[in-house]
Amino acid sequence: MSLRPSSSREALRPWTGNSTNRLLTAQSRPTTAAGRPQTAASSRHEASYVVAVLEGRGVGRDVGIAALDKETGRLNLIQLSDSPTYVKTLQQLHIHSPSLILVPDTFLSVNDVLLASGGKKPTTTPVLVQCILEEFDYLPVEPVLRRYWNDISVGLEFVNQLCVDGDERAATIVAASAKYYALSATSALLKYAELKMNTRFAAASLRIRYEQGEGTMMIDPETVRNLELVGNMTSKRSSHSLFGILNHTYTAMAARLLRVNLLAPITNQSAIDARLDVVEELIQTEDRFNDVKDALKSLNRQDFDKLIASLCSSEATEASTSKIASTRVAQMLNLRCIVKNLPLLAAALAGSRTQMLQVIEEMISDERIEKIHQLISDSLNDEATHQKGGGLTAVTARVYAVKANFNHLLDVARETYKEDVGDIFTLSQELTQEHGIPLTLLYQDSGFVFQLKKSDLEGELPKGFIDVTFKKGKYTFSSLELKKRNARMKDALEETLMLSDRVIQSLVSEVVSNIGALYKASEAVAMVDMLWSLAHAAILHNYVRPEFTGTLAIKAGRHPILEGVQAAGTLVPNDVYCCEASSFQIVQGPNMSVGKSTYLRQIGLLTVMALCGSFVPAEYGSFRRVVQLHDALLTRLSNDDDMEKSLSTFANEMASSAMIIGLATSDSLILIDEVGRGTSPLEGVGISHAIAEALIKAKAYVFFATHFSELSTTLSRQPSVVNLHLSVQKTRHTSTNLGMRFQYKIVDGAPQDSDHYGLDLARLADLPDDVLLEAKRVSDRLTELEKRKNEESKTTKLAIRRQALLRLKTQLTQALDHSALPEEDLRAYIARFQREITKTLHETL
Repeated sequence: MSLRPSSSREALRPWTGNSTNRLLTAQSRPTTAAGRPQTAASSRHEASYVVAVLEGRGVGRDVGIAALDKETGRLNLIQLSDSPTYVKTLQQLHIHSPSLILVPDTFLSVNDVLLASGGKKPTTTPVLVQCILEEFDYLPVEPVLRRYWNDISVGLEFVNQLCVDGDERAATIVAASAKYYALSATSALLKYAELKMNTRFAAASLRIRYEQGEGTMMIDPETVRNLELVGNMTSKRSSHSLFGILNHTYTAMAARLLRVNLLAPITNQSAIDARLDVVEELIQTEDRFNDVKDALKSLNRQDFDKLIASLCSSEATEASTSKIASTRVAQMLNLRCIVKNLPLLAAALAGSRTQMLQVIEEMISDERIEKIHQLISDSLNDEATHQKGGGLTAVTARVYAVKANFNHLLDVARETYKEDVGDIFTLSQELTQEHGIPLTLLYQDSGFVFQLKKSDLEGELPKGFIDVTFKKGKYTFSSLELKKRNARMKDALEETLMLSDRVIQSLVSEVVSNIGALYKASEAVAMVDMLWSLAHAAILHNYVRPEFTGTLAIKAGRHPILEGVQAAGTLVPNDVYCCEASSFQIVQGPNMSVGKSTYLRQIGLLTVMALCGSFVPAEYGSFRRVVQLHDALLTRLSNDDDMEKSLSTFANEMASSAMIIGLATSDSLILIDEVGRGTSPLEGVGISHAIAEALIKAKAYVFFATHFSELSTTLSRQPSVVNLHLSVQKTRHTSTNLGMRFQYKIVDGAPQDSDHYGLDLARLADLPDDVLLEAKRVSDRLTELEKRKNEESKTTKLAIRRQALLRLKTQLTQALDHSALPEEDLRAYIARFQREITKTLHETL
């Protein structure tokens, strides 16, 4: 078999599904926390890519990725520089939902098979492959001969020949031509497709993209799981995830686009603003919202990408059978339905004030789409529509899909088919009269069979009937004469479909020559469908448009997933304010509550929503502006052991913390929940303090939930540290039911009497008064001594002055960049800053 790209007429053979050289196969053991196999419910929203991964041999960790989904005709190329934990590579793999991962054979040892049974990892296996094997232990990882990865000219030749014609073709080729590792992965991937999957692609039939990893927020797989971005942590089938809340799409392409955007939100400010403009217009213009909805309904459950890829496959298939012919006719009827309804969507978008909707209208109004529609209309009956399944109605629609008098042999074959079907109905009527039983005909893949209700039969079936079965109160059976007439009917049907297929093949060849317009239309429909879905969610849940300034500021923010689960009015909204002067925020509160964790998750979820172009659940939301968009969302939120990786709680904490410190930049958003609790209290305080200082030094935006009250003191000299706490109310309901009621409200400052929650509970438990008084006296005295020591400390006063000066700088910068106040009010605003800083400096000098 040739290893070179195929011509436009070469076959696209189906994947055999077997690979005798496969070293690693999917295991039956449970998956890791971060990875999950696809379920039937999720398969519609997730692509299924074959992914080739190659790591450079140099000192740097350059990784090339090529991901192919032959069902949708997509080939994505990525090249990135990764960290020691390869978290960016794992993120890209999760985005593409791989069904198979390919690596060079030199990266794998036959001993890797031992991994499936808990064997020891071979020391020769690269760290990248070890990470992949651990993260995707439910997937096969196959070796490909190293020589197929070495010639990037073959990879570039594949890209040149297979990339669909269109506006982005030249840019894709230029961008990919300098990416050595991505092209090497492409070469190995497409050669594997030829050799092992028996798959070749017609020229200009793949939608090839070089994806810039820098243009999206990096979210590691564990964060995806803990924030429940695309799936519920408790139940795979549950819709209680951010994807489930926002997904009201009508088409499969839009659902996949939404999923990808949640896993890797864009960080291009102009693109985000354009999306928000569309969502706002759809919300504010009821007529346009409803018109777009009606147009999308006409495309409900359509998957343009898979249909277009199937057309390319049909065009490239050498052999043809009646089954293939039937499928091809159905595909063409499906395509006719799509191109017929696209003008409805274009009309719904006509007159839009937002530029993005104008561009989408232009993309789906391409004259080539009208040309395709005209080609199909000239060949197919206007009344013929695509019918799913293999019933008689669906078969008849395919038989009469091509117009009459288009092919005289086809007309004769259809007439024969019609007569044969009529003979079968005549036989049914004759037997009904002969035996006095109401027979009905049921069409199956093998032909017609008789059916009779048990209640309509007295005694036994008459003699002469064969293949009798009984199910759900009905007899199903046949006869020799029916089988003979079925055989004649099937011969006529096969001839009809084969003759129809000749017309369809000619039509497909003309359609494929304009396939670039269909790909553009698919992208346009997916985008408008996704944005309509976001608008619909915003209307349902009363979301507001976010702004992008120099500050992370949220007023009355709500957790979007919990909001859909809890009863109305029970969810407590919380404010968030984080800027350069308060970039590290310690969130404290008693260990027994979940309010701190919910608060942190809420911040992460609202940030992801805003960067996707969605409105957010809050009264007001401001996020970091164009040059300061968060480049990564890094979290440590789970306090569980990882049995799959043999990691204890503490080891898991340290691994996550090391990853966060290694990736943290001044543009990162970091959420940490209770680090250091897996070891002794003294060690926990020390480790938490050290991690906190490293993150403060990185100048990232950090929300650090902890039960170590000592951190408020040890970190007090850092000017950017702010203390918050979860408010608590002590209650007593009965003599045996006592405790605390958590108000789940985040308030400023460290908690008052933060170490005395135990005393409060002890008081409610009716301990003797003298014991309580002595306990309170000692605790208050120790607290007073600590407070006086801190107040007199020069370090504390210096920290106060630093915080005040940093806060002043931030306030003045915000006033300069974003103030819309009149001149007099602005003067008064700045004068207040002057008075406050003067007072603070006077008190601390």
